[in-house]
Amino acid sequence: MAGLRPLTGRGRYIPLRSGISFAAGGLTVLTLPPFSWLIVVPVAFSALFLVLRQVSTAPAFFIGWVFGMGQFGFGVSWIAESFYVDSERFGALAIPAVAGLSAGLAIFPAIAAMLFATIMQRRAVGDTTAGLLLATCWVAAEWLRGHVLTGFPWNLAAYALVEHAALRQPAAWVGSYGLSFLTVFIGLLPGVLIVAAPNRRVPVLVLFAVVVMGLWGGGALRLGTNVPPTDSALRIVQGNVPQVEKWAPGSRERTLEKYLGLSAQPGRFDLLLWPETAFPGFLDEDALARRRLSTVLPDGRILLTGVPDRVEGDGGTRYFNTVQAYDGSGEILTGYAKHHLVPFGEYVPLRGWLPIERLTEGLGDFTPGPGPRTLAIPGAPLVAVAICYEIIFPGQVVDDLFRPDWIFNATNDAWFGTSIGPEQHLASARMRAVEEGLPVVRAANTGISAIIDAKGEIIARLETGQTGVIDASLPTALAPTPYARFGDWTSLALICAVWALAFTVGLVRRRFNSEKSKSEES
Repeated sequence: MAGLRPLTGRGRYIPLRSGISFAAGGLTVLTLPPFSWLIVVPVAFSALFLVLRQVSTAPAFFIGWVFGMGQFGFGVSWIAESFYVDSERFGALAIPAVAGLSAGLAIFPAIAAMLFATIMQRRAVGDTTAGLLLATCWVAAEWLRGHVLTGFPWNLAAYALVEHAALRQPAAWVGSYGLSFLTVFIGLLPGVLIVAAPNRRVPVLVLFAVVVMGLWGGGALRLGTNVPPTDSALRIVQGNVPQVEKWAPGSRERTLEKYLGLSAQPGRFDLLLWPETAFPGFLDEDALARRRLSTVLPDGRILLTGVPDRVEGDGGTRYFNTVQAYDGSGEILTGYAKHHLVPFGEYVPLRGWLPIERLTEGLGDFTPGPGPRTLAIPGAPLVAVAICYEIIFPGQVVDDLFRPDWIFNATNDAWFGTSIGPEQHLASARMRAVEEGLPVVRAANTGISAIIDAKGEIIARLETGQTGVIDASLPTALAPTPYARFGDWTSLALICAVWALAFTVGLVRRRFNSEKSKSEES
């Protein structure tokens, strides 16, 4: 691979480079849960670095796009599962939808590759600086992917570290985008080593070791702070109701009976947690169902459950995807409406222009809520709520002005069956816990339900396809992290600091070489 010849735009070596790029992109999926093969990170990103060296702008865009097709074509293939839930209506769209989404998301790696190639053509830089440049372009494109057109920051490069306790902790300081920058930079250093001049290989090896040990050492220090759990006892109920049954006629009573039965199992709890749309109907309008809650909510216990809601107004009926808090009398104490809705799942963008139905059952598009909100529940720690894929957005889960003590992630991953999707979704939740310094408690209809502490460690979990409950104490929140205070500015500060250090080292090295040359001449 190191012998790939320069590509100036005539296309002679595009097939070879594109094939390597597609394979490297596909390999990134193995770096993420449920695989988490850390050794694949340098293979994938070093390959991308090597195929992009000395490539002009237009071929670089295409090579980056092909990398993205491998990355997302395999990485989000689980989305096809949701189309087969109602296969008669949507089954034929499964493969085109995955292909179209992958092609769109692949534009972001293409932008990173094009930007890298453009700068490399205009400025002569060393191999290590080139690696730093590609890592910077990559994380800039990841950030754009997380924000453009409502954003989709799924499978960020940093999530390759989520299963490695010490290595994921720096997200508390620099967020997932900052950790992606470090992950990609470390990952492509072996590629830098391959092309570096012999007298530069030892410094590259030293740099590799310093960055890896710095990540591990800083993370290990944060892991050293142990705090006992709170006194709040939780019970998470995973009803494991298949999506094809959830909204079937006559299923509402069976679903409610199942959740009430699981909730009534012996054991102590203060908060009862049901997943997204656990009750397949408008619970606030069903007085009988709300009265039945008293059987599982004695002695001041509270239920937090995902339910749809609707509000009548002058403009017609508005529908919301919500989490509502109920007491033992069936009264609503407070609630939260999902603000980051899933395109084509909960609403259809450009409705009226696109002849497309949304995948989920319902009478109309959902309306977004006002944004992150902290709920005050009697006798319980303050809680932020993230419904389903809201948890994938770094820095957009917690109300910055009213910090909660924990995050409740109510979700329904039944759409994605036993695919890799639920494991990838769980990885995002774990990274939000580290970034915010807050425990995340996840109630999922068919799994994976979990209790995650403020360092991203899973305390307890129920696997996909299991029916049951988790009884555990709520982990304790840590002090607000730098990322919780300053958000993505910490990622930018890290990148600027690394570039400043690289510039300073380069300047010192040039002066040293200049002085050495002068002394030799004299």
